[in-house]
Amino acid sequence: MERKGLVSFQGKSLTLTGAELKAGDRAPDFMVLDGELKETGLKHFTGTIKIISVTPSLDTPVCDIQARRFNAEAANLPADVSVLNISMDLPFAISRFCTSAGIDKVKALSDHRDASFGNAYGVLIKELRLLARSIFIIDRNDVIRYIEIVPEITNQPDYEKALIELRQIVG
Repeated sequence: MERKGLVSFQGKSLTLTGAELKAGDRAPDFMVLDGELKETGLKHFTGTIKIISVTPSLDTPVCDIQARRFNAEAANLPADVSVLNISMDLPFAISRFCTSAGIDKVKALSDHRDASFGNAYGVLIKELRLLARSIFIIDRNDVIRYIEIVPEITNQPDYEKALIELRQIVG
């Protein structure tokens, strides 16, 4: 499925491919790689609340800010909240970035191999083969409770709105 006009890059309209999800949908599984090339996916976080911060590339200023912000927030969240960052960056680049940026609370993951996450969550940008900046919050029962796909991928997401939703789920 292709959807045009939902996101842009510096004002140029782009096409998202993959499923169109909405709050209330069951979260689809996906398979991504961690920094050590080990496969992981939604099922590896069963029973936790998941906040998935999606970034085009950690080597850009806005993505760097987003990863650091969620890393700082993760330090104050209960143990049953898993904070993930998913990008199309290579696993080696992700490891290097996390080490140099002190990202130690967020699990940074790579979708570069199969675009499994991007297609399953409808955030793969056809023209760039990058992921659209977005946030997904998934409850303990793997139901999507919150989605934000940032219309202009060079802009930051609405952190406060996502965190308010997360706090309501945490209880």
